[in-house]
Amino acid sequence: MTPPLRIALLQGPGGVPADAGESVAALEAAAGRAAAAGARLLVTAELFLTGYAVGDRMSALAEAAGGPSARRIAGIAARHRIGIAYGYPERDGEAVFNAVRLVGPDGGVLADYRKTHLFGDFEKAAFTAGAEPVVQADLDGIRIGLLVCYDIEFPETVRAHALAGTQLLVVPTALMRPYEFVPQVLVPARAYENGLHLAYANRRGPEGEFDFAGLSCLAGPDGVVRARAGAGDELLVADADPALIDAARAETPYLADRRPELYRSLG
Repeated sequence: MTPPLRIALLQGPGGVPADAGESVAALEAAAGRAAAAGARLLVTAELFLTGYAVGDRMSALAEAAGGPSARRIAGIAARHRIGIAYGYPERDGEAVFNAVRLVGPDGGVLADYRKTHLFGDFEKAAFTAGAEPVVQADLDGIRIGLLVCYDIEFPETVRAHALAGTQLLVVPTALMRPYEFVPQVLVPARAYENGLHLAYANRRGPEGEFDFAGLSCLAGPDGVVRARAGAGDELLVADADPALIDAARAETPYLADRRPELYRSLG
């Protein structure tokens, strides 16, 4: 039987966006704390590397997927023997993507995902939307899927992951006020209706014109929130137990009772 995976969710930062060097240094400190608490995976917020409220500097701050910050973060993962999922702006030629990279405890790349649903005028002007809806990797015997923030608000995205075998859905996030109902209501509902664990790591506090809501959480396949942050900087640590998935899906068999032939007209 696959043992539980201990996860650390790094909520923050707040205030003026940090440069990549400061962000990587903060990540090193958090990785040390998370590893000392027994975590095997550390999850940061959306655009952790640069900050969200950087306006028209986003393109200049973007790095290639294997750029200098990526190499430093791979070293952090290997030193602390912990997987890291971190948000950053990815440059690929002329395009910039709102991306998340998952590296393993040996520093090797496990997966790269580009946000598929862009929120608001700022993101639509700054980024190109990703085109691959389900990106997965295995860590310690658990199938991990990746989404970013607004993606989670579309039921189709989470259902696609559930049908593809995702057990833990990792979601770096930059959720603003007044949308607190998303982590409070929607995230636990998504976990419950799809029978999977959902790790939601948010930014917090004022940043430029935005005020991020915090409230990062780990929601289980039974809809129970096993860890919840407040409004400040925080490192949450909690376990995602794959054994709960089978039990939850047996108790509430949404996936087994689906009738796809009835949904074809939904497009």
